[in-house]
Amino acid sequence: MTILRTGPSERKGPRLSDGAFAVLLVLPGLALFTAIILYPLIASLVTGFFRQDLRFPGRQFTGLSNFADVLQRDFWPTLEHTLVFTVGTTVASFSLGFALALALNAGLRGSGFLRGLFLFPWVIPGVVTSFLWMWIFNANYGLLNGALIKLHLIDESVTWLGEPGTAMFAVIVTKTWASFPWMMVMMLAALQTVPGELYEAAAVDGAGMVRRFRSITWPGVRAIAVLALLLEFIWNFQHFDTIYVLTGGGPANSTQTFAVAVYQSAFQGFDLGRASALGGLWMLLLLVMVSGYLFLSQREDRTR
Repeated sequence: MTILRTGPSERKGPRLSDGAFAVLLVLPGLALFTAIILYPLIASLVTGFFRQDLRFPGRQFTGLSNFADVLQRDFWPTLEHTLVFTVGTTVASFSLGFALALALNAGLRGSGFLRGLFLFPWVIPGVVTSFLWMWIFNANYGLLNGALIKLHLIDESVTWLGEPGTAMFAVIVTKTWASFPWMMVMMLAALQTVPGELYEAAAVDGAGMVRRFRSITWPGVRAIAVLALLLEFIWNFQHFDTIYVLTGGGPANSTQTFAVAVYQSAFQGFDLGRASALGGLWMLLLLVMVSGYLFLSQREDRTR
């Protein structure tokens, strides 16, 4: 008696190459990127060459007139305000976050609890943070004016959000409060990669705190610090919600950044062509910053 053994049937047919399989994996993400980012971006840039009103159908080709109008009128003041806000917020959040990271890394008592406490501003939504600080800076019943008057540092209430000289300061303080936890986490992670043996050897050699910081701490965290600063700069350069909620770009456009100016041109002035032209110039500046970030990232990868 013969027993026939049947094995698994062999499937015959064309097989996908590794390249074709990789393309199939990439296609859904590429389609999503094209539909959500690439197509709206190109359509927005094209709109910059037309005169188009959001309230009326149709548009008229105007060439570079929108870009010329933006450069002659609002671009440079808006760039100045954007840079003041971006540099001020980036430097302040980095300084505060790095100082707290140094304190936590030094084995401060209760550092675990403090680390969680300092992360609290980071998890609060930006709009909620803005309304909180709007109450603090309020000229009539704000907490800041009340505290300063009781300490006899000012004689009368200051309109922090209503004066050009103080509105930008208030906006920078608000954004710094929301941003420093991220800087603290980044710098604390960088500090924990520095070998403790280096500090012990430096202490044996009689190196002081400043010398240890200059010779060990900063060289060990410099690469991460530069990348964190550049990332924070890029994010702040395109920040919107804090400024819009607190001041709306005022008073007298003293806090009007690119993000606020594009929004106001499109949805308050109804001028889509001008808003697109301003957004296109803004995007070029962002591309320069992103290119710098990618260059520094690749250089850091090569040095490892």
